[in-house]
Amino acid sequence: MLLDFEVQRSTRRCAATERALEPGETCYSVLEIQGADIVRKDYCQEAWTTAPEAAFGWWKTRIPEPTAKKVKLAPNDVLLQLFDEMGAIEDQQDLRYVLTLLLVRRRVLRLDLPAGEFGSHPALNDNKSSGEKMFVYCPQRDATYEVPVAMPVAERIDEIQMRLSELLVADGQ
Repeated sequence: MLLDFEVQRSTRRCAATERALEPGETCYSVLEIQGADIVRKDYCQEAWTTAPEAAFGWWKTRIPEPTAKKVKLAPNDVLLQLFDEMGAIEDQQDLRYVLTLLLVRRRVLRLDLPAGEFGSHPALNDNKSSGEKMFVYCPQRDATYEVPVAMPVAERIDEIQMRLSELLVADGQ
Protein backbone atom coordinates (compact mmCIF):
# COMPACT_ATOMS: atom_id res chain seq x y z
CA MET A 1 0.00 0.00 0.00
CA LEU A 2 1.33 3.45 -0.88
CA LEU A 3 0.74 6.28 1.58
CA ASP A 4 0.34 9.85 0.44
CA PHE A 5 -0.84 12.63 2.72
CA GLU A 6 -1.13 16.40 2.80
CA VAL A 7 0.73 18.39 5.43
CA GLN A 8 -1.26 21.48 6.31
CA ARG A 9 0.36 24.91 6.36
CA SER A 10 1.39 26.47 9.63
CA THR A 11 -1.46 27.99 11.62
CA ARG A 12 1.08 30.55 12.89
CA ARG A 13 -0.23 29.88 16.42
CA CYS A 14 1.50 27.97 19.20
CA ALA A 15 -0.39 24.75 19.97
CA ALA A 16 0.63 24.95 23.66
CA THR A 17 0.14 28.65 24.46
CA GLU A 18 -2.22 29.65 21.60
CA ARG A 19 -0.23 32.85 21.07
CA ALA A 20 0.48 34.10 17.56
CA LEU A 21 3.86 33.14 16.11
CA GLU A 22 5.56 36.24 14.73
CA PRO A 23 7.53 36.52 11.45
CA GLY A 24 11.18 35.60 12.00
CA GLU A 25 10.39 33.63 15.16
CA THR A 26 11.83 30.13 15.57
CA CYS A 27 9.25 27.42 16.15
CA TYR A 28 8.92 23.64 16.08
CA SER A 29 6.44 21.85 13.82
CA VAL A 30 5.11 18.40 14.68
CA LEU A 31 3.12 15.83 12.70
CA GLU A 32 0.70 13.59 14.60
CA ILE A 33 -1.78 10.91 13.57
CA GLN A 34 -5.28 11.74 14.79
CA GLY A 35 -7.71 9.09 13.60
CA ALA A 36 -7.37 8.95 9.83
CA ASP A 37 -5.77 12.40 9.61
CA ILE A 38 -2.23 13.74 9.78
CA VAL A 39 -2.30 16.92 11.89
CA ARG A 40 0.39 19.59 12.05
CA LYS A 41 0.96 21.49 15.28
CA ASP A 42 3.40 24.35 15.74
CA TYR A 43 5.08 25.26 19.04
CA CYS A 44 6.90 28.45 20.01
CA GLN A 45 10.46 27.99 21.21
CA GLU A 46 9.52 28.82 24.84
CA ALA A 47 6.84 26.08 24.93
CA TRP A 48 8.99 23.40 23.26
CA THR A 49 10.63 20.75 25.41
CA THR A 50 10.55 17.69 23.17
CA ALA A 51 8.27 16.18 20.54
CA PRO A 52 4.97 14.92 21.96
CA GLU A 53 4.71 11.14 22.27
CA ALA A 54 2.04 11.07 19.54
CA ALA A 55 4.42 12.75 17.04
CA PHE A 56 5.85 10.71 14.18
CA GLY A 57 7.88 13.59 12.77
CA TRP A 58 9.03 17.07 13.76
CA TRP A 59 11.30 19.84 12.54
CA LYS A 60 12.65 23.21 13.62
CA THR A 61 11.72 26.13 11.39
CA ARG A 62 11.33 29.88 11.28
CA ILE A 63 8.11 31.77 10.55
CA PRO A 64 8.82 33.55 7.24
CA GLU A 65 8.81 37.30 6.92
CA PRO A 66 5.89 38.57 4.82
CA THR A 67 8.32 39.99 2.24
CA ALA A 68 10.67 36.99 2.20
CA LYS A 69 11.46 35.44 -1.17
CA LYS A 70 10.43 31.85 -1.58
CA VAL A 71 13.49 29.59 -1.47
CA LYS A 72 13.94 27.57 -4.62
CA LEU A 73 15.13 24.02 -3.99
CA ALA A 74 17.15 21.97 -6.41
CA PRO A 75 15.18 20.06 -9.09
CA ASN A 76 13.77 16.64 -8.21
CA ASP A 77 16.26 14.85 -10.48
CA VAL A 78 19.15 16.42 -8.57
CA LEU A 79 17.57 15.39 -5.26
CA LEU A 80 17.15 11.81 -6.47
CA GLN A 81 20.77 11.68 -7.64
CA LEU A 82 21.89 12.93 -4.21
CA PHE A 83 19.60 10.32 -2.58
CA ASP A 84 21.33 7.59 -4.63
CA GLU A 85 24.84 8.84 -3.85
CA MET A 86 24.17 9.05 -0.11
CA GLY A 87 23.07 5.41 0.00
CA ALA A 88 26.70 4.34 -0.19
CA ILE A 89 28.04 6.74 2.46
CA GLU A 90 27.80 4.91 5.78
CA ASP A 91 28.42 7.87 8.11
CA GLN A 92 25.76 10.01 6.36
CA GLN A 93 22.72 7.74 6.89
CA ASP A 94 21.03 10.28 9.18
CA LEU A 95 21.41 12.91 6.44
CA ARG A 96 19.99 10.48 3.85
CA TYR A 97 17.06 9.71 6.17
CA VAL A 98 16.24 13.44 6.46
CA LEU A 99 16.62 13.81 2.66
CA THR A 100 14.23 10.87 2.22
CA LEU A 101 11.65 12.61 4.41
CA LEU A 102 12.12 15.78 2.33
CA LEU A 103 11.55 13.78 -0.87
CA VAL A 104 8.39 12.29 0.65
CA ARG A 105 7.26 15.80 1.58
CA ARG A 106 7.86 16.96 -2.00
CA ARG A 107 5.99 13.89 -3.30
CA VAL A 108 9.00 12.63 -5.21
CA LEU A 109 8.94 9.51 -3.01
CA ARG A 110 5.98 7.91 -1.25
CA LEU A 111 5.94 5.75 1.84
CA ASP A 112 5.37 2.17 0.79
CA LEU A 113 3.56 0.56 3.71
CA PRO A 114 2.49 -3.06 3.94
CA ALA A 115 -1.29 -3.33 4.37
CA GLY A 116 -2.42 -2.82 7.96
CA GLU A 117 0.88 -1.38 9.22
CA PHE A 118 0.07 2.34 9.16
CA GLY A 119 0.46 2.89 12.91
CA SER A 120 3.43 0.60 13.51
CA HIS A 121 5.63 1.24 10.47
CA PRO A 122 9.18 2.42 11.31
CA ALA A 123 8.76 5.42 9.01
CA LEU A 124 6.06 6.66 11.34
CA ASN A 125 7.77 6.02 14.67
CA ASP A 126 10.46 7.97 16.50
CA ASN A 127 12.62 4.89 16.93
CA LYS A 128 16.37 5.37 16.93
CA SER A 129 17.09 1.70 16.41
CA SER A 130 19.63 1.30 13.64
CA GLY A 131 18.07 -1.97 12.45
CA GLU A 132 14.75 -0.50 11.34
CA LYS A 133 14.04 0.24 7.70
CA MET A 134 11.67 2.57 5.90
CA PHE A 135 10.40 1.63 2.45
CA VAL A 136 9.73 4.34 -0.13
CA TYR A 137 8.48 4.16 -3.69
CA CYS A 138 9.55 6.47 -6.52
CA PRO A 139 6.84 6.70 -9.22
CA GLN A 140 9.25 8.50 -11.59
CA ARG A 141 11.63 5.52 -11.53
CA ASP A 142 9.04 2.83 -10.71
CA ALA A 143 11.37 1.64 -7.96
CA THR A 144 11.12 0.87 -4.25
CA TYR A 145 13.97 1.72 -1.88
CA GLU A 146 14.88 0.51 1.58
CA VAL A 147 16.19 3.33 3.76
CA PRO A 148 17.61 2.80 7.26
CA VAL A 149 15.72 4.76 9.91
CA ALA A 150 18.52 6.93 11.25
CA MET A 151 17.10 9.73 13.38
CA PRO A 152 19.76 12.42 13.78
CA VAL A 153 21.11 12.92 17.27
CA ALA A 154 20.72 16.41 18.73
CA GLU A 155 24.37 17.29 18.07
CA ARG A 156 23.96 16.62 14.32
CA ILE A 157 20.70 18.48 13.64
CA ASP A 158 22.24 21.90 12.92
CA GLU A 159 25.02 20.32 10.84
CA ILE A 160 22.50 18.33 8.77
CA GLN A 161 20.30 21.38 8.27
CA MET A 162 23.27 23.44 7.08
CA ARG A 163 24.55 20.64 4.81
CA LEU A 164 21.15 20.14 3.18
CA SER A 165 20.82 23.89 2.66
CA GLU A 166 24.21 23.94 0.90
CA LEU A 167 23.28 20.99 -1.30
CA LEU A 168 19.68 21.74 -2.09
CA VAL A 169 19.05 25.48 -2.24
CA ALA A 170 19.48 26.97 -5.70
CA ASP A 171 21.84 29.95 -6.06
CA GLY A 172 23.03 29.55 -2.46
CA GLN A 173 19.95 31.39 -1.13
